[in-house]
Amino acid sequence: MSTAASDPLVNTPGHLPSPDTLVNIPRLVTAFYANHPDPDVPAQRVSFGTSGHRGSAFNTSFNYAHILAITQAIVEFRVSQGTAGPIFLAQDTHALSEPAFTTALEVLAANNVEVFIDEKLGYTPTPVLSHAILTYNAANIGKPQSDGIVITPSHNPPEDGGFKYNPPNGGPADTTATKWIQDRANELIAAKLQGIKRLSYAKALNASTTHRHDFITAYVNDLANVIDFSVLAGTSLKLAVDPLGGAGVHYWPRIAEQYKLPLAILNPYVDPTFRFMTLDWDSRIRMDCSSPFAMASMIANKDAYDVAWACDTDHDRHGIVCKSAGLLNPNHYLAVCIQYLFTHRPEWSAKVGIGKTLVSSSIIDRVAKGLNRPMLEVPVGFKWFVDGLIDGTLGFVGEESAGATFLRRNGQVWTTDKDGLIPGLLSAEMTARTGKDPGQLYTELTAKYGAPIYQRIDAEATKEQKAKLAKLSAAQVTAKTLAGEPITAILTEAPGNHAPIGGLKVSTQNGWFAARPSGTEDVYKIYAESFNGEAHLKQIQTEAKALVASAIA
Repeated sequence: MSTAASDPLVNTPGHLPSPDTLVNIPRLVTAFYANHPDPDVPAQRVSFGTSGHRGSAFNTSFNYAHILAITQAIVEFRVSQGTAGPIFLAQDTHALSEPAFTTALEVLAANNVEVFIDEKLGYTPTPVLSHAILTYNAANIGKPQSDGIVITPSHNPPEDGGFKYNPPNGGPADTTATKWIQDRANELIAAKLQGIKRLSYAKALNASTTHRHDFITAYVNDLANVIDFSVLAGTSLKLAVDPLGGAGVHYWPRIAEQYKLPLAILNPYVDPTFRFMTLDWDSRIRMDCSSPFAMASMIANKDAYDVAWACDTDHDRHGIVCKSAGLLNPNHYLAVCIQYLFTHRPEWSAKVGIGKTLVSSSIIDRVAKGLNRPMLEVPVGFKWFVDGLIDGTLGFVGEESAGATFLRRNGQVWTTDKDGLIPGLLSAEMTARTGKDPGQLYTELTAKYGAPIYQRIDAEATKEQKAKLAKLSAAQVTAKTLAGEPITAILTEAPGNHAPIGGLKVSTQNGWFAARPSGTEDVYKIYAESFNGEAHLKQIQTEAKALVASAIA
């Protein structure tokens, strides 16, 4: 009997996968080129949401034709917008990212677009792409502006691919842009790729319009303007980072060397099967640095380091592990970051505010109120924060899924997309400065503001019910109380910008829930939180299901 067969823990959440379950990379790459999408099959069409187009070559949802068409569509969209500067092209470590990168470059070069690629054809994190766009455009005001493409499905499983466009503001493209790109790409696929220009990869790589760019040096050299490394000089803290086999794998050694950090780099390797990852909640490999299952190996090692952190595959999300608390809930760490930054960034204006998505923890609201800082609450989606980051009115922005970024120490914009590297480094800065790790700092916050319990669950719903939920009005909710408390707010628009939330949020003094339809499954998501304990949370969840069922009946 094999070891795998005799081990009851093999292929269970929080444990390593058995080798026979790993994705077959040669077969995956073959499928990328061999499978051709049928434009009449909805699941095989380009679906370009705010996180870009995602899919798998095995399902004929992320293939050569998709990338040809999306890239040509982006070229044409740039022309329509007058974006004539260079485009920065980045990729992460998923197996499909490399063939998608070469395909995109073939199209960009054939269209005579100036392209900046990594000087060693290496990996580039999403925040580094945003930083590069903003840095270039700031240095070329009045001249043609740059934009970017990042090839990543984020923390998705190894067989997935992703393709995302960032306009000249450096952040995620808005829905106007993504719909235009999606529709044009599908037109090109339906036309059997007629109208797509393409060079061979060898010619594209050596084209006069293709330039090598040192992404790493540009980003690492600038980090001291957002993180205060002076408090880490000569520190006795033991620090660690796990890149989770992702796009920042070659950044962390440079950061440690340049800023003389006592930083252990765990798993400093790239393996497209991601066999070193412990399995997520559903026994799939997923590089989710906020998941206790995916982060099981780091949690087991928590006592070896004062503070440690990990980033997902494109390094736009963070996970913080410390001795006092193990893996911090993402919402908890966002609150700690806010409290620390707004009391340790003296150059920030007293008017600078905080941005959160409306499904993030209410402890953030309480911390913001305690700091006497304005709060901008927006729908799910990082694009809503871009303007506030660019004009410096938002000092810190974050979402419940462990995505965040913040301003430079002088109060100017750093990135307009999520940055997983700087929250990790900030955990080291705050531990060195305060003598307390982020878990201890969070405990101090709960003593002052209460200890919330937060959970997301799913509830079944048909496509028709999901459509009704997405278009609810507050008037359709007739309930006056929730879990024994008077309802204080019923929202179908975000209070910060009055944009539709695509669902519903109901709040009381000590709890709330939000319900939003899933874009991919026949369920809706219920986010809920209570400051009155586990039993109260369960009551909120139960009543939320009944309330939503009544409203969409």
